[in-house]
Amino acid sequence: MARPGQRAALAMAVLAGLLQALSIADPWQGQPRWWLQIASLAALFLLVQRSASVRQAALLGWGFATAWLAGTFWWLFISMHTYGGLAAPLAVAAVLGLAAFLALYYAAAAACYRAWAPASRAARAGLLGMLWLLAELLRGTWFTGFPWGAGGYAHIDGAAHWLAPWLGVYGLGAAAAVGAAWLALCASPRRWRGLGAGLIVIAAASLWPAGAEDAPAQPQALLSVALLQGNIPQDEKFQPGSGVPLALQWYAEQLRDARASLVVAPETAIALLPRDLPVGYLDALQQRFSTGTQAALVGIPLGSAREGYSNSAIGLAPGRARAYRYDKHHLVPFGEFIPPLFRWFTEMINIPLGDFNRGGLGQPAFDWQGQRLAPNICYEDLFGEEIARNFADPARAPTILVNLTNIGWFGNTVAIDQHLQISRMRAMEFARPMVRATNTGATVVIDHHGRVTATLPRYSRGVLEARVEGRGLADPQLTPYARWASRWGLWPLWGAAVLAVLAAAAAALSRRR
Repeated sequence: MARPGQRAALAMAVLAGLLQALSIADPWQGQPRWWLQIASLAALFLLVQRSASVRQAALLGWGFATAWLAGTFWWLFISMHTYGGLAAPLAVAAVLGLAAFLALYYAAAAACYRAWAPASRAARAGLLGMLWLLAELLRGTWFTGFPWGAGGYAHIDGAAHWLAPWLGVYGLGAAAAVGAAWLALCASPRRWRGLGAGLIVIAAASLWPAGAEDAPAQPQALLSVALLQGNIPQDEKFQPGSGVPLALQWYAEQLRDARASLVVAPETAIALLPRDLPVGYLDALQQRFSTGTQAALVGIPLGSAREGYSNSAIGLAPGRARAYRYDKHHLVPFGEFIPPLFRWFTEMINIPLGDFNRGGLGQPAFDWQGQRLAPNICYEDLFGEEIARNFADPARAPTILVNLTNIGWFGNTVAIDQHLQISRMRAMEFARPMVRATNTGATVVIDHHGRVTATLPRYSRGVLEARVEGRGLADPQLTPYARWASRWGLWPLWGAAVLAVLAAAAAALSRRR
């Protein structure tokens, strides 16, 4: 049985985890709070440092991460219960179960630190940072990966934001973990100097410019865009008697009347397969963009029973014998494919599900008016290492990233803000603008520094018209992250984390001998 002191420590770890969830995007303004992310993580590390055993350290790490992750993606409850019809207790259990399972990575990180902590503070801080990085990498890649709410997203506007185009979100999160570990290790009256030095370093880092901003400004081509936000109610979106005809009519009208050079409609804006559309509907759209100076990217499912189905986007533009096609690569578990042994769970949910085919990595860009447009669908922009594959050939690297999303499954919640921070991070990592066309929000234009320059009110029906500055037309201007991630993916980070952990384990074993 846990002692009172141990129960109090676990309660503090859970509270710190909830604060960590708030740091990714607070529920009152939807903004990231970098200082809260470091403070809550430092609180956990301090508890782990003072834990009585490896087992207690693991429990503290698990409690923190379970609270953090459940507090981050609690809105999954809405998709399962409100729209899926799953009983509320089962939906709550599913969210908590997912969070508790993913929290095992962080429990292992805390346990390994408690078992292998070296003598010096600097080495301990480095080990904690690398163990936390390893846990984040495992969560983001194993079992299809679900890195939503990674700690690095709290630092988009923070002291270490300039690391994004160098190290990406995982490297940025690791740097924050090292800083939090240093603060925790210095949190005693005899170590105020070390604590003060850490705070000075963090303050100085906040003044350091981002790598993308250091590049000399060069005139870039502007592309006028019209981003469509249909605001089709999620509970009607796939209903043939309500949401489907409403969407078909509204999107057809906006695509017809738009005057921008590029018109973008969100994920499954057209919710029917081409063969199921009203006669002549798709032909009329293709005819609309077969001449003139305008093009369109439209979300639509494609395929057949024989060849399989895909969640796709088509590009319509003058001078093309065939429509451009992009097929979503990173599919959503339980939504776009059913993991083995889990069909019993999906049969309990009344949500349109499918077993879609995966598109390839690094699919060709949609060329239009000198710009190279790289689409990604829904939460694909969560995986920067996969988007990086588009930058393998600098001469064909995207100049603008385009996200087509329907996040209406999760209601008017902080999920919208969290997804916006994810897109902002991708813009910073690659120093490329990102335009987002969504069903309910956030429909925005993000510049190559990760700043939102234009937006539509959420849960409203409308068209966002703006001008976007594509980057890398004459000179690829690839960020360091784009260069190494396009070649090696996340392997450099994996290698650094694994080598550091193995070195710490070997040193601990040597000390015991």
